[in-house]
Amino acid sequence: EVQLVESGGGSVQAGGSLRLSCVASGDEVDINMYCMGWYRQGPGKEPEGIAIIYPGGATSDHADSVKGRFTISQDRSKNTLHLQMDSLKPEDSATYYCAARAALGCTPRLVVRNSYRGQGTQVTVSS
Repeated sequence: EVQLVESGGGSVQAGGSLRLSCVASGDEVDINMYCMGWYRQGPGKEPEGIAIIYPGGATSDHADSVKGRFTISQDRSKNTLHLQMDSLKPEDSATYYCAARAALGCTPRLVVRNSYRGQGTQVTVSS
């Protein structure tokens, strides 16, 4: 089983930046073996997958809603996943979740399904 703990959320003004982190742990857990990703869920909204990084860490993909503003990365030595969020907008406000799933179906859209997830970290962007 994979345990995931997110951090780095907070409140920021529009145009600002935040960097989320997610530490993975568990018996012999290596994030390099999983499809790792981030998704978010705003109040009253469906979960939205926003970024994934393939097993091995060489390739990533981002949803159109965040492409060019958010960047997913990982530090394998620390079993940690990051999400750098720049040019934040009020519509980015949500609870952000780190997720880990099997490699099959590793896409931003599918990362919300059949994944281990953390407890979430709140991001609030004010105008």
